Amino acid sequence: MWPLLYNRCAMKRLLTKLIQADSTAGKGELSAADIISDELGRSGIDSHIDSWGQKRANITAQIKSDGRKAALLFACHLDVVPPGEADWKYPPFTATESNGKIYGRGSADMKGGIAAVVSAVSRIVDSGVKLAGDIIFFAAAGEETDSCGTKRFVHNLGKQLPQLAGVIISEPTDFEVVTAHRGMLWLEVSTRGKAAHGSTPQLGVNAITSMKAVLDEIDNFKIRFEPHHLLGECSMSVNTIIGGKAINVVPDKCGIGIDIRTLPAQNHQDIIDDLQKIFAKLKQKNPQFEAQVSVIREVGALETDTSSDFVKDFCSCLGISETRAVGFTTDGPYFAALGAPVVIFGPGKPQLCHKPNEYIDIADVEKAAEYYKNIILKFLA
Repeated sequence: MWPLLYNRCAMKRLLTKLIQADSTAGKGELSAADIISDELGRSGIDSHIDSWGQKRANITAQIKSDGRKAALLFACHLDVVPPGEADWKYPPFTATESNGKIYGRGSADMKGGIAAVVSAVSRIVDSGVKLAGDIIFFAAAGEETDSCGTKRFVHNLGKQLPQLAGVIISEPTDFEVVTAHRGMLWLEVSTRGKAAHGSTPQLGVNAITSMKAVLDEIDNFKIRFEPHHLLGECSMSVNTIIGGKAINVVPDKCGIGIDIRTLPAQNHQDIIDDLQKIFAKLKQKNPQFEAQVSVIREVGALETDTSSDFVKDFCSCLGISETRAVGFTTDGPYFAALGAPVVIFGPGKPQLCHKPNEYIDIADVEKAAEYYKNIILKFLA
């Protein structure tokens, strides 16, 4: 009873410290990585922090085995989105405990998952069980913004990794096993004009008026795709617009941000080419029209073969019969490039992500730690 109570207290302490670390993009992930390194060190687990730019960081730990079995990679992300402008019931970076829950930015997405994985790995090591395959723990920078940490990990260390049985991403899925999700294509469309005094608009070219023509076309633009049997349709939404510097100046630039969620096998370049065709058509109508499109961020879609032995054994270990597909995006496609099946499974309710008053049930973090421990024993012991 005492070791179990100690483990729960240690896990809750770790989660609290991780939330308090405030690993938003402005603050960086280095402090969160240091906290995890210290916690792993309590069990004698060596870790490596890969830091750059003074405040950005990944952390990796590898628990070696006799190598008779393929390894498991547990993948997490250290960064969190900002708390936003809305009022919170509790300050977002104090990690307040109330009614069996811990409130704070990142509690569900995904520091609860990190605490559970670190706890599970520590318990395995502390137990002295002999492993036939390596455990690899990785937590990345920048998943919420540009996937810089995972790209860096795969590029620098991908070829050095042992053979992988599978990759487990501990994003909040409320204990559902996710094997497919849509991709992400974020585009910025900019229109160019010619500045002029607001009293003589005929001497200028209004970039906002040009953008109106683009938006009118986008209203009727249908992305070419075949609906996916799990993920359904792709989607497109214009979510930001910036234009004009002063009310008495004809604007010479206007920009919009487009969020497109794509399907497996869908070619992102085809979408960009179709937008370019729209611009060419508008140019033909109005020689003064100028527009360009640039990629802000893109991540492919994920689709893991649910008939693979890894997915079947993973679900069997959890007592789950079916997997799910979701609309949100993860770093999963980058890990899939390592050649192993990828599943997403973790504690926390996904509907709480990126919202005020984010929380996670402490009991769910403990439940996740037990699940991860059992998964390690099933595949590696």
